[in-house]
Amino acid sequence: VQGLGTSSPRGLRQEADLHAPFCYMADYCYLCPMSYTSLTYHLVFGTFRRMPVIDHEHEKELYKYMFDYSTARGIYVRRIGGMPDHVHILCDIPAKIAVASFVQTLKAESSKFMQVNGHFPAWTTWAEGYGAFSVDASSRETRRKYIMNQKEHHRKRSFADEFRELLMEYGITEIDKILGDKR
Repeated sequence: VQGLGTSSPRGLRQEADLHAPFCYMADYCYLCPMSYTSLTYHLVFGTFRRMPVIDHEHEKELYKYMFDYSTARGIYVRRIGGMPDHVHILCDIPAKIAVASFVQTLKAESSKFMQVNGHFPAWTTWAEGYGAFSVDASSRETRRKYIMNQKEHHRKRSFADEFRELLMEYGITEIDKILGDKR
């Protein structure tokens, strides 16, 4: 295809016709000048051994720290909520940020925050692992309300039951252990 520029060693177009309606033409693929993503995730992680160490009176300090940490990295936080033994975050993570990397650093930094904050005296660490579930745009409000109503929701069922249900909802049926299970 002439007039589209030269290709790089990887086959990506370097001087692509920015007005072309397609990003893929013939045997060449190049980066689109305008990329749009809508990647909303429902993140869930628990405390080590599911110990109830996030005191209700001070949970908003933790949530604010998580919100500030996330937004400083370009994450759009829609809702944070949880219980003394786990946290839920509904957020949009840009495609340039790996979900695993973001969750790992958020858990590490929030753990440091709680270790030095006197309002979390029983804090040790987060449990290994996490849940990251994609949320369709049409389901965002339902999921946001779900996170907002955690206190009411957990009068009826435990975090382990809730997490097991989430896994099954997303087709994950081989469940060896739930976040925070003792080793």
